[in-house]
Amino acid sequence: MEKKVAPLTGFPTIEEVERADKEQLARWYRFLPSGDTAADEKIMKRIGERFEKLGGMTAELSKKIGV
Repeated sequence: MEKKVAPLTGFPTIEEVERADKEQLARWYRFLPSGDTAADEKIMKRIGERFEKLGGMTAELSKKIGV
């Protein structure tokens, strides 16, 4: 059973970033724009930190989330 994923419609909150699993972090890391505001940049930095701590991108994960 494949998990449905909501389309990206904006930046997540810091709380959402802290609760996200590695797959969700990978999607944000790959598909969110870099951000226009200091708040967006802070969120992107935290996504990157958490994602790297969980092992970062793998070939399998990259294939799963797509281009």
